[in-house]
Amino acid sequence: MLYHLLYPLNEYFSFFNVFRYITFRTIYAVLTAFLICFYLGPYVIRKLRHYQIGQYIQEDGPDEHHKKAGTPTMGGTLIIFSIVLAALLWTDLTNYYIWIVVLQTVGFGIIGFIDDYLMLKKKRNKGLTVRSKFALQCLLALCAGISLYLHPDFSTYVTIPFFKNISPDLGFGYIFFAALIIVGTSNAVNLTDGLDGLASGSITIAGVTYMVFAYAAGHATISAYLQITPVSGCGEIAILSGILAGASLGFLWFNAYPAQIFMGDVGSLSMGAALGVIAVITKQEILLIIVGGLFVVEALSVIFQVGYFKMTKGRRIFRMAPLHHHFELKGWPEPKVIIRFWIIAIALALISLSTLKIR
Repeated sequence: MLYHLLYPLNEYFSFFNVFRYITFRTIYAVLTAFLICFYLGPYVIRKLRHYQIGQYIQEDGPDEHHKKAGTPTMGGTLIIFSIVLAALLWTDLTNYYIWIVVLQTVGFGIIGFIDDYLMLKKKRNKGLTVRSKFALQCLLALCAGISLYLHPDFSTYVTIPFFKNISPDLGFGYIFFAALIIVGTSNAVNLTDGLDGLASGSITIAGVTYMVFAYAAGHATISAYLQITPVSGCGEIAILSGILAGASLGFLWFNAYPAQIFMGDVGSLSMGAALGVIAVITKQEILLIIVGGLFVVEALSVIFQVGYFKMTKGRRIFRMAPLHHHFELKGWPEPKVIIRFWIIAIALALISLSTLKIR
């Protein structure tokens, strides 16, 4: 909105020419998303407490977590609001990709909202059935895949990290590949959201990383120099990646240990979906395994735990899954688990950025 209102004024005042630069708008979009969460956070927390929208804790979870029961939840609504408002203010609203990311973020947020609402209504840590939630996620993600496939300038080639000459063309199958990335990332972030600030901090790191990838992919000269797949119009996604990071950082102010508010499924599902869509648009889909390596490991720990439990009729690989609970039960204090996992996320982000030169 500001871009469309103020940039045309550069014909009369040269100062407004700064609005043409993606770097300038990214900086202020990040700050906008951060400040929205920062200033509205206390108000949202008070309202959630007033309406008694508190977290229900899983009965078989770590004992330390039971004291968190009643902490305001569904704070993800604040994150989504800040993402959408900052996007409307700072991005080019004629950009096709912007609307795909925004609509997927809101759509997955609605699924998470329904899930959280049912948990509150049932007064236990179970909302939508697994099948219902998964079906809704797949349906929404397929819509994103189809939208990208139908875009005349979007490539269905898949970028393989470290190999510049290997880029298989999935054709129509790219729709399902994109949906798999989006749904998988959404659920992986959801599983990671089990400790105070763990998911929001990790999403901040991933958002900043994809901000770099999006800017590079959208810049013809830089993408040619780095030999990465150019994506026309992808530069605007750098702004949206920054917004994702800024909103997560603003929410982290209140979500850090000990958390004053939880994001709930409305937050984790929507932010995971946003990250997945951004990875697909920037043509760094496979690299998400490294950038979001922490989310991948958390999700795999659950898959392996459940599979092994069923195959061995009751035996476990970890003391508890997802993996962060395993380390809690080993005696690591919650803040130590969170900070060490953040360190891992930063290391993985740096490794992923190195692939820009390793081809």
